[in-house]
Amino acid sequence: MNAHHRAPKERIFLALDTPDLTRAKWLIRSLSPYVGGFKIGTTLFTAAGPPVVAAALATGARVFLDLKFHDIPQTVAGAVTAAAQLGVHLCTVHTLGGRAVLEAAHRALGMQPATRRPVLLGVTLLTSADQTTLDEVGLQGTPAEVVRRLTDLALACGLGGVVCSPQEIALVRGHAPTDFLIVTPGIRPKEAAPDDQRRTLTPQEALAAGADYLVVGRPITAAPDPVAAARRWLADLATI
Repeated sequence: MNAHHRAPKERIFLALDTPDLTRAKWLIRSLSPYVGGFKIGTTLFTAAGPPVVAAALATGARVFLDLKFHDIPQTVAGAVTAAAQLGVHLCTVHTLGGRAVLEAAHRALGMQPATRRPVLLGVTLLTSADQTTLDEVGLQGTPAEVVRRLTDLALACGLGGVVCSPQEIALVRGHAPTDFLIVTPGIRPKEAAPDDQRRTLTPQEALAAGADYLVVGRPITAAPDPVAAARRWLADLATI
């Protein structure tokens, strides 16, 4: 099903950014009725490993394994193969690895059974990055220009979508095929603090710009009552 036609719940991936497996399992059990899936990143996966992926999948939720693989082509190919064998639905490679890395990852997933072939997403620029960051590492152009180049590379290498900040959603959506997924972190309701995210939008703004999936973390997981916070997010998305 096209992501734009999914129910509001299905548009949310909850970021489980904790090293505590017990808390992660509590969040999975408590919040699986209100979100479409869970994003497991480097903090939790380093602490807990594949068992936390299995715990999330056991609820029937989808898993977005966000480890941003960035290594030599053979190593990245092996990593995405391992991710596929875990049964995850989405996984990430860093587009800054270049064409050889992205093509190796795409080929590796193509060798997996269709039922165990996650959508491969290219990470463009982290939502914490800004022009100063680009200047520090020597990347030419504005954040928007860099995201455009890296999106072109992801498309050319056969990836199924990209991860980009909310501020680049419209740029990517206007440039890519309709079935090319846009997954967006840095989502904050108007009243929330931006934390360490620098390029943010509200959920309503992000979906209107063309995002397929929203990654939400601390506005729910750090709330005094995460279940009540998740219910509010779901109710707000239902009005869009």
